[in-house]
Amino acid sequence: MASSLEGTHQLFYGSFIYSKSLDQLEYLHDAAVAVSSAGKIVAVERECGGKDKALEKISSRLGWGSDATTGFSKEVYETGEGQFFFPGFIDTHLHASQYPNVGIFGKSTLLDWLNTYTFPLEASLSDPAKARKVYSRVIRKTLSHGTTCAAYYATIDVPSTNLLADLCLAAGQRALVGRVCMDQLAPSYYVDESPEASLSATRESIAHIRQINPEGDIIRPVITPRFAPACSAPLLTKLGQLAAEMPGLPIQTHISENKGEIELVKELFPPESTGAKDDSYAAVYDAFGLLTDKTILAHAIHLTESEADLIQQRKAKVSHCPCSNSAITSGAARVRWLLERGIVVGLGTDMSGGYSPSVLEAARLAALVSRHVAMGGDETAKLSVEEVLYLATRGGAEVVGLEDKVGSFEEGMEWDAQLVGLGVLGEDGQVEGQEEEDGNVDVFGWESWEEKVAKWVYNGDDRNTRAVWVKGRLVHERK
Repeated sequence: MASSLEGTHQLFYGSFIYSKSLDQLEYLHDAAVAVSSAGKIVAVERECGGKDKALEKISSRLGWGSDATTGFSKEVYETGEGQFFFPGFIDTHLHASQYPNVGIFGKSTLLDWLNTYTFPLEASLSDPAKARKVYSRVIRKTLSHGTTCAAYYATIDVPSTNLLADLCLAAGQRALVGRVCMDQLAPSYYVDESPEASLSATRESIAHIRQINPEGDIIRPVITPRFAPACSAPLLTKLGQLAAEMPGLPIQTHISENKGEIELVKELFPPESTGAKDDSYAAVYDAFGLLTDKTILAHAIHLTESEADLIQQRKAKVSHCPCSNSAITSGAARVRWLLERGIVVGLGTDMSGGYSPSVLEAARLAALVSRHVAMGGDETAKLSVEEVLYLATRGGAEVVGLEDKVGSFEEGMEWDAQLVGLGVLGEDGQVEGQEEEDGNVDVFGWESWEEKVAKWVYNGDDRNTRAVWVKGRLVHERK
């Protein structure tokens, strides 16, 4: 496969699949997508009549030559049998600093798990060498699973947080990178000294991220109160003021993940002390100015009707994390219930509460968890293959504020994409064109495209992700 060249236009030809709406996928075959040197989709041609015709049509339409010196003939990518281009996945919630702990849940509840496993690991990443090792790996691993954009929590350490942003930018992965704010409910060795110190450190990290990527097209800072119980009222006040001062910045935090946590919020933030309209988790964030149209709320499992109404009114978004919700036995989020209330939902891997870096895994688990909700009495709760793929792409794009840039293959969007390859079997039952079988998805040849996609959702993994692009740049290729 050719590698992306700086300043070179690219043509992608073959099969393209993306979400047209929540419950409908668009299938394009014998199609071509032209991508400019800036990584933007500048033309989409359907029913081309073959790759050569596609090249001719695009060249004529855009005035691009097709020879080696003036055009993009060296940058033509074509899907093979069983392959298709699909938008890159958006991971709307994960802790980069916790990646080494994936699969390690212990037998404790959420709050005990934080003290036993999470805080010691995060604190240890003040060691630059250790932080580089962890962050480099999580970036490579998520890219290999087709994640073109990730909303990362780092640690309270400024140099470690800044390093994560540096590494994301170098690797070409879009990212929201947040320095974690917390001044209570944590061990003395891993807590901000004061609300003032937390705000100062947060400003320092924001300034660094804006310096390394002033346009914010790849890396953006995000205000990150860990969750309400870990922040004092004065700290939440200062972070709300920061959000008002910098209205373009996203905010990320947790909400209603665990019933014990919800009770703790009520105890720590009574309405008479915060001015909140009630003692709900959402009302607390709202009282401090942290519930906005740029807020990403992870989990949202146990929301009340009034909380859902408030979140919808403020246009805050939800990151659904079915893997960690199940692994830590937090509960089953009612995604259909959220969607019906007009709340935007994306998917998060939530490592290391979640055990997998794959948004595709999160999509299949979102489908399964929705069936458990349905078995509890709400038959309408079930999510289809089409719907979970929407959450993984267009839904996630809206959660992180990129809905006008990524998530589909329409003109004007940017080329954040993955080349997916499924194993097509020959007459002998072996995968054609390969000495060894590669991947867990077997295509026998009689499946419809809808069935192939369903097989990918329920059986696929990183072995099916052949290549990944972010803004037109090739950032991962499976050899």
